[in-house]
Amino acid sequence: MPIANGDKKTGLNHSPLTQQLVEALREKIMSGELASGERLVEERLSEEFSVSRMPVREALRQLASSGLVIIEPRRGASVAKFHGDLLRELVEVRATLEALNARLAAKRHDPEQIAALEALLAEGTKNAHTGDGDVLAVLNQKFHLALGKVAANSVLQEVMLSLRDRTEVLFAPRSQARAPQNWEEHAAILRAVIKGDPELAGLLAARHIYNAAGIEP
Repeated sequence: MPIANGDKKTGLNHSPLTQQLVEALREKIMSGELASGERLVEERLSEEFSVSRMPVREALRQLASSGLVIIEPRRGASVAKFHGDLLRELVEVRATLEALNARLAAKRHDPEQIAALEALLAEGTKNAHTGDGDVLAVLNQKFHLALGKVAANSVLQEVMLSLRDRTEVLFAPRSQARAPQNWEEHAAILRAVIKGDPELAGLLAARHIYNAAGIEP
């Protein structure tokens, strides 16, 4: 897929070259096209995307900073591996932070931000039964980001950004099958936020992460 020539479907011409590569490689990792542990050879990737090796190298560094890629001396880059213990550790941390995010949202919500969340919830619920996985993944990301705006804690959102990337790879195989349940859980979280019940919102948000990962708390 030649990045330099653009892609009407993904809008690759609308972002800097390195970011185009980051998004393209991230999509391949999320979809499983690039498997866990698979080597990411700069020369091969530069040929595949018809770009020089410099933007490829920078894209791999960015993906490494978010935990999706591992770069090792003399071995180069590869897709990160997630073993059982690491999976639980990632889920435990994300569940804890998502709970904090929901609690803050329940304390700080305002009508305009809540309206945006309700619109996303309606769209996600409608697509949960009929939409494709890519659409649902985008809507899911937008919902969590919108909830973060309601929570209004920039430090928390910065920490959550890379953690969400790493855990989405783990959730992806289950996401399509449990899409209706995911959006039912989103709806319950939002109801608690609107009600102004931080403890319930936090509990539901943490439980949602464990459910999405298929792990018992």
